[in-house]
Amino acid sequence: MFGEDELIKAHRDRVKSIGNIVLIAFGLILSRLWFLQIYKGNELLQYSLQNRLRKEIIEAPRGLVFTRDNEMIVNNTPRFDVAITPQYFADKEKTLEKLATILQMNVKSIQKVLQKNSLQPRYKPIIIKKNVSRTEVALIETQNFELPGVSIETFISREYLGKEMGAHLLGYVSEISQEQLPRLRKRDKFNYQLGDVIGQSGVEEQYDLFLRGSDGYEFVEVDARGRKKRHLQADNLFKSITNHPSVPGKNIRLTIDQDLQMSAFTALEGKVGSAVAVAVDTGEVLAYVSRPSFDPSNFSRELTTDYWNSLIENPEKPLRDRNIQDHYSPGSTFKIIAALAMLETGIMNENTEVQCNGFFYLGTKRYHCWKEHGHGKVNLIRAIRESCNIFFQKMSLKLDIDTLKTYANDVGLGLKTGISLPRETSGLIPSKEWKLKRNGTPWQLGEILSCVIGQSYILTTPLQLALAYSTIINGGKLYRPYIVKEIFSNSGEVVKKFNPEISSEVKFSPKTISLIKEGLFQVVNTQGGTAYYRRGKGIQMSGKTGTSQVIKMSSEKLFEKCEVQEYKYRNHGLFVGFAPKDQPKIAVAVFVEHGCHGASAAAPVAEQIVTTYMKKFEPELHKQLLELEGKKGSILKPVKPPVNEGSEDLDITESL
Repeated sequence: MFGEDELIKAHRDRVKSIGNIVLIAFGLILSRLWFLQIYKGNELLQYSLQNRLRKEIIEAPRGLVFTRDNEMIVNNTPRFDVAITPQYFADKEKTLEKLATILQMNVKSIQKVLQKNSLQPRYKPIIIKKNVSRTEVALIETQNFELPGVSIETFISREYLGKEMGAHLLGYVSEISQEQLPRLRKRDKFNYQLGDVIGQSGVEEQYDLFLRGSDGYEFVEVDARGRKKRHLQADNLFKSITNHPSVPGKNIRLTIDQDLQMSAFTALEGKVGSAVAVAVDTGEVLAYVSRPSFDPSNFSRELTTDYWNSLIENPEKPLRDRNIQDHYSPGSTFKIIAALAMLETGIMNENTEVQCNGFFYLGTKRYHCWKEHGHGKVNLIRAIRESCNIFFQKMSLKLDIDTLKTYANDVGLGLKTGISLPRETSGLIPSKEWKLKRNGTPWQLGEILSCVIGQSYILTTPLQLALAYSTIINGGKLYRPYIVKEIFSNSGEVVKKFNPEISSEVKFSPKTISLIKEGLFQVVNTQGGTAYYRRGKGIQMSGKTGTSQVIKMSSEKLFEKCEVQEYKYRNHGLFVGFAPKDQPKIAVAVFVEHGCHGASAAAPVAEQIVTTYMKKFEPELHKQLLELEGKKGSILKPVKPPVNEGSEDLDITESL
C-alpha cells in the first residue's frame, strides 16, 4: 500500500530506540542484581539475619565491697524487670490492659513511662516495672503469646547487707537522670545513656568508675512478635555477628571495722546524731555512722513513692550525713583547742590559776559559768576536768582571734578534711578579716569569750573533731582521713592501694600535749570530771564533753533543766575522746542532736565503741586494766551524776 514503506521506515528508528532502552533497563537490573547478590550478598545476608535478632545488653556486675577484715557488706543479687520493646509492640490497647492487670498498675501509668522514653531507639527495651515478683514473672511468661513486645529482663540489683548501718558511708545506686547526663559525660569522658545505673552518694558515687565495670552484649533470635526463641549460636550463618561478654567492676576493701561499725550503730539507737572513729596514727576511718538512716537497697530495687516521701519529709533528715555534711557549734570540746593556743603562745602554763565565782563582767555583760556558784580557784587541769567556762574566758582576753584560728586550722578545724566522700562541708573558724567582710564591722574583744568555749561563730563537723584530737595527741600530725584500703580485681590483683597521708604537720610542745592529755584523762577518770560516771571498765578512755546551744538563753532559763524544754530547743550533746591513755590508738567523736548533755547522751556511745576496740585490738591491755581496776575496787563503784551534769559549756550571758 502506498506510504507503508515510509511508515515502516519512520517507526523503525523508534523500535530500535525502545529496544535499546529495554536492553539498558535489563542491563541495569542485572547489574543491580549482581551488586546485591554477588558483591554485597554476604553483607546483606547478615543484615537480613539481624532482623531476626535482638541485641541484649549484658549488665556488668558492680564490684563488691568488703570491710577491713574481709567481710562482705555490699553484694549483687538478680532482679527481674518487665520491659516493652516498641519495635515489637502490637495490639497496644489490648496488651496494655492485660499487662496492667498482671502488674497491678493502671494503663495510664504504663503509657506515661512509654511516652517518657519515646525518643530512645525502638529496638531498646523500656522498663515498665522493676523488681517484679516471681508470680508476676510466671504470669507474663505463660501468657507471652498475648503480650507481643513484652519481655522479662534480668538485671543485677545492689544489696547492702548491713541495711541502714552503713548507708551514709556506702551510699546507693540508681539510674542516671536526664539532668546528670551532660555533666557526667563531660566529667568522666564516658558516654552514659539513660537507664545506666550509677553511684549517687557515698563510696558508690566516689568510686563509681572503679565499681561500675563495662557492659557487654549478646544477640538472641526472636520471632515476629519479638519473643525470644534461642540464644545466637556460633555457626556460618551468623559468623559476622559476635557477642561481647561484660567485664565486672573492681572490688573495694574499706578501712571500716564491722564490729566497731555495729557497736556505733547500736549505741546510737533511738538517737539523732552521728559517731566516727579514726586511727590516731594513720587517719583510717574505723567506724562511720549517722542516724536516722535509710536502707540503700531500696534505691537499687523499685524505689516507691511512699518510701521516698518518708525520707524527704522526715524532719530529722535521714538522708543527711551528719559526720561531714552538717556542722555544729562544738561546745566545750573546743576548749582543748583554746588551751593548745594559749599554752603554745605562753599566755598560760600549768601553774596559771583563775578565780571562778560563777560569773564575771566584761563591760555591761555578765558571763556565767555552768556551775551556778562557781568552781573557786582553778588551774588548767581542773578547768579541763570540770569544764570551767570562767577560766577559759578570762584567759582568752589575752588571745587574739586570728591566733586562735591559726591553731584551730593547724589541727584541721574550719577546713575540709579531704575524705573521699562527696559534699563535705568545711565548717567555720572566724577571723577579723572574715568578720569585717561578713558584717562590715570590726572584731570586738568580747566576741572571743564565746568562741573559746565553742559557741558563737565556731562551727565544726564530728569528723573534724576526731581528727583534731588525734592531731594533738599524736604530736601535731594532721592525717587526711581515708576509708578505702585497696581496690582489687576478682582475681585478687590489687589495682590501687591507699596509704596514710599527712595533710600538714605542726610541732607542738611535749609539755603542752602532756598537760592536755592529763586534763582529758581526768575528765573521765577522776571524781569531779564531767564524764567521770561514764567511764568504762578496762579501757582508760580520755575525752571531753560538750554542749552545743540551739538558742540563746534568757537570764530566767540560765540554769533550767534541759529536759523540760521543748525538744527542738534542747542543746546538742557532744563527746570527743581517745584510748588507751599512754599510747592512744583510736579517737572517737560523737554528736547527739538535742541530747541535752555530752556526758549522758554522747559519752556512752563513745564508751561502747572504745570498749569494742579494746576487746578486739588490745585484748592483753584490756585484760591487764580490768585486773588493775579490780584490785583498786572503789574505782568502779557507781557514781551518781551531778544535778546539772553536761551543761558545762553553755554560752550563758546577760546584758545589764
